[in-house]
Amino acid sequence: MRLRIVLLAAASVLCATGAGLANGKTPVKHKPVAHKVVVKHRSPSAPTGVSVVMDQVRIVTFNRPIATVFVGNPMIADATVIDPYHAFVLGKTFGVTNLIALSAQSQTVANQTITVANRTGGVVTLNKGASQFSYACTTAHCEANPLPGDQKGFFDDNSAAVSGHQDQAIKAATATASSR
Repeated sequence: MRLRIVLLAAASVLCATGAGLANGKTPVKHKPVAHKVVVKHRSPSAPTGVSVVMDQVRIVTFNRPIATVFVGNPMIADATVIDPYHAFVLGKTFGVTNLIALSAQSQTVANQTITVANRTGGVVTLNKGASQFSYACTTAHCEANPLPGDQKGFFDDNSAAVSGHQDQAIKAATATASSR
């Protein structure tokens, strides 16, 4: 950034001097002017893009109207358009993916990284030979958290259990709502 400012300053001086010589006039000497340059650095730990906790929603605001939102890996996060300037981002599982928002004319309005994290613990990956098993852990316990790349049986069994649990929750919520 500083190099760019120095190069721009040097180029402007050369252009001004060159313009004076090109028309046959003697270049005018200017008094040096002290410029204050403020360079702000983003700390390397500052998050960029959208950061959301697993099983929570964050509202993303866009500076221009959007029509469509795509998520790179829908296993990690999901997005739903609320109105032309806002979308919900749901953290589904740990990981990093991206979000692209397009205008009605299919122009890119945003291309942001989505980071889904678990603030109460971390991911533990157990490797047994060529097989991989992923777990979500807190200080108290760990539970299966199948991720792409895990051993197929482990992934399929746990994904089926989660789907079954979600189906039961939907049926219970539907039954409760219809009994009112």
